[in-house]
Amino acid sequence: MVVVEPDSLIVGAQSDTQRDYIRFVRSFAAFLGQAPDTATAGDIRRFQVHQRESGVQPPTINCSVSALRFFFTVTLDRPDLSRRLVLARYPRKLPAVLSVEEVGQLLESAPGIKYKAILGAAYGAGLRVSEVATLKVDDIDSTRMLIRVERGKGRKDRNAMLSPQLLTLLRLWWKEGKRRGVMLPHGWLFPGRSHGDPISTRQINRAIHEAAEAAGIRKRVSPHTLRHSFATHLLEQDVDIRVIQVLLGHSKLDTTALYARVATKTIHSVTSPLEHLAALMQGEEHSD
Repeated sequence: MVVVEPDSLIVGAQSDTQRDYIRFVRSFAAFLGQAPDTATAGDIRRFQVHQRESGVQPPTINCSVSALRFFFTVTLDRPDLSRRLVLARYPRKLPAVLSVEEVGQLLESAPGIKYKAILGAAYGAGLRVSEVATLKVDDIDSTRMLIRVERGKGRKDRNAMLSPQLLTLLRLWWKEGKRRGVMLPHGWLFPGRSHGDPISTRQINRAIHEAAEAAGIRKRVSPHTLRHSFATHLLEQDVDIRVIQVLLGHSKLDTTALYARVATKTIHSVTSPLEHLAALMQGEEHSD
């Protein structure tokens, strides 16, 4: 039997996702004690039972399901095995959301124009951190006021919104990047330490934590918090939730609907039926 290394079996995913997928496939291979491409439906069931009995948390189980589904469907062309994988159900926690004022404080506290532009893109266009990191100069379409997001989650391309204020921020960074000599033609919009590589998501995480601390924001903040805030603030502006779904690149409306639970302005704008009942009762009293 030829033993195939998981590294050679996972191809085409984005770098961070690829590392996670390789890790989960390796874990599956270690459980089997043999090459993962020899797995059967029974092996998959035993592995998932083992995960639950070992106390593996539902989010981790679901990440391993995504990795193995990619492995079986894309790499091995075995969708029959992919369908054997079962997601773990668990109650979703409400996401942390910043107020508009807190977002402003965060951007003001960002360490330099490069990170102001990065955090501005995460909030102003609702992009995932990996999508921000892998933006290229040519992805910014100032004529149509769109941002081209290539190979987003689920390996899907989409257009994100480009607001005039965000375009101004990106142009300021572009001019500064050109002055520093780090902005290559048709290259990364946010180069990393090596100009030929994009900035790492770890660097962006570190920068937003520094900005939150400098701004005195006590909430747990991550780049994804800005994406949550983008969606919530649009909902509070009465933007149709189906439009927000498209802007975020969500496959299911249920995922976007989560923001309705944290849109406080939307909640406050609704009149409780108890108020109508009180008004009705007062009207009956006056009629007596």
